[in-house]
This record gives sequence, structure tokens and C-alpha cells, in this order.
Amino acid sequence: MHKVVLIVLFLLPFSSSKAADYAYYGFEPQIVTNYVAVKKKMGYVRLSVELMISDSSNYEAVEHHAPLLRDAIITIIGQQPEAKIKSINGRQEIQRLCEEKVKNLLTKETGKPLIKKLLFTQWLDN
Repeated sequence: MHKVVLIVLFLLPFSSSKAADYAYYGFEPQIVTNYVAVKKKMGYVRLSVELMISDSSNYEAVEHHAPLLRDAIITIIGQQPEAKIKSINGRQEIQRLCEEKVKNLLTKETGKPLIKKLLFTQWLDN
């Protein structure tokens, strides 16, 4: 009988921990925007963006602000040089800039950043 009690007491602290409650918001349709390429010709980027929402109850708030967030992402990408668009490190920097901007906008609009992460799930540049 003592063994059963010890096992129950050992597992009790772990059973009360709450699992993470995340949701994902994907921009539809994909984001397509231009950037200024070398020799002043235009290039374009087509990408899929997912927002990892910290709490699934915030999904509707993120969805409500999606047009504002989409515009901010397009603006940031459109300002980037071709070298940054075409490099892996450059894309990571662009992703970080977009994530910071989205968090700042959501904080300004709702009082909280609401998202944990911004992810580029697909990237095609020309």
C-alpha cells in the first residue's frame, strides 16, 4: 500500500501543469509583393505567413487586425534590398523585423502582443 501512495504523490505535481494553448493564424491568400532589384528592375516575393498565437482565445482579435498586420509585413518586405531578400540570413532578419512590428501593432491595438512567433512557412522570390 505504501508503494501506491508514493506513486500517486510523485505524479500529483506533474498532473496539475497546464498544456500550452496555442493557435495559428495563416494569412490567406498568400502575401505577394514587389521589391526593388538590382539595376532598378522589379522583383517579387510570394510567401506564406503564420502567426503563432499565445492563447487560442486571442484568435479572433488577431483575425480582426489581420489587414493591418498584412500591410505592415508587405511594407517591411517592400523596403528590403534584393541581397537581403535572396539570402537565408536576410530572410531571417526580415522575419524578425516583421515579428517585432506585428507584436508592436498588436500591443498598440489590444494592450498585449498576442502572438508568440511569426513564421514564414513558404518563400518564393524572383
